[in-house]
Amino acid sequence: MTGYKVANGNGHSNGNGSTKGTNGTNGHSNGHKSADYTAQENPTMCSRDCCSGPGGSHRGNTCADKKGAKSGSITGEKIIPTPQSLLGNGKIQCELTHEELRALRVLNEDTYPYEVIEEIADFITKGSGMRPKIGIICGSGLGSLADIIQDPKIFEYEKIPNFPVSTVEGHAGRLVVGTLEGATVMAMQGRFHFYEGYPLAKCSMPVRVMKLCGVEYLFATNAAGGINPRFAVGDIMLMHDHVNMLGFAGNSPLQGPNDPRFGPRFPALVNSYNKDLINKAIEIGKAMGIESNIHVGVYSCLGGPNYETIAELKALRMMGVDAVGMSTVHEVITARHCDMKVFAFSLITNKCATEYSDKKDDEANHDEVMAVAKNRQKACCELVSRLIREIHMASA
Repeated sequence: MTGYKVANGNGHSNGNGSTKGTNGTNGHSNGHKSADYTAQENPTMCSRDCCSGPGGSHRGNTCADKKGAKSGSITGEKIIPTPQSLLGNGKIQCELTHEELRALRVLNEDTYPYEVIEEIADFITKGSGMRPKIGIICGSGLGSLADIIQDPKIFEYEKIPNFPVSTVEGHAGRLVVGTLEGATVMAMQGRFHFYEGYPLAKCSMPVRVMKLCGVEYLFATNAAGGINPRFAVGDIMLMHDHVNMLGFAGNSPLQGPNDPRFGPRFPALVNSYNKDLINKAIEIGKAMGIESNIHVGVYSCLGGPNYETIAELKALRMMGVDAVGMSTVHEVITARHCDMKVFAFSLITNKCATEYSDKKDDEANHDEVMAVAKNRQKACCELVSRLIREIHMASA
């Protein structure tokens, strides 16, 4: 794997046990002089935690600062994957601008500081000329929710400074800002998942961007497997609670130092899903004639990307879970942490098998998820549009 190898010694390991120099000697000077390292010949180079130049650690650490480190030691080394933007013709480009070094530092961080999120929000609000009130996260196959936005300003994820990139089929990787039913909205066509390799704080970072853009309401949608035997494929489950399985394993988007500018250290989640919005959605479902296809239930997020085993599904059902997926919960936690009102629903794209069988038809697959989502796009879009209209009219 091409990447930065960070050694705890005073020098920079070149992969064969020897070391080269310290700051400015056969390594990286404070000016980051031009030097190309072929990945195969020199698989290691210093990182932001190693040099004192513009890309140096924001904590002020250098190789020599590592407690108990000895010269040339490569104990406790850490590999940081090299972003493709730094590779050219198989070589690692070492002559970086201050902006590139800063972007590299952010991409290698597990969390985003307030100032970086503020910069992203400013980029979006200035680029769109709008301050949206409602944020929408489109689940797998539900990107058409963003397609109905009027007068859209579209931002490709890869062109938004310091923004991650979605890698999953059915997630276009675009941020759309515009109006819907008279309200100013912003929608993510593509979210970020834990199984893509992103830490939870980075997966839910766009929610904080929404908050600083002016968003007060978060609409989170997802494609989910139905565990409740009453649910049919194509039904919509309005989420009124969740079971955070990733949290059981000690993972949270709020891990690490708390920034009170976003919210409190210990946020309560007993009323995470807004009851008024759930009741309005039920009324809208009746008006649309789909009341028999709308349920209220409990969602659970697992890590993925594999689907669940029979034993896992049985255990979830015993815990009161009605539908299961691989997203949403950490976004809701982040939204509630910064005092946003939350409405979320799951489109049931498959019935989870809770009995052992040799039939291949009982196995979940992504193609089935996408097909069902495509067939139910119209109903999902109408439900969201009508609910946004209710919010807009109530605040007018």
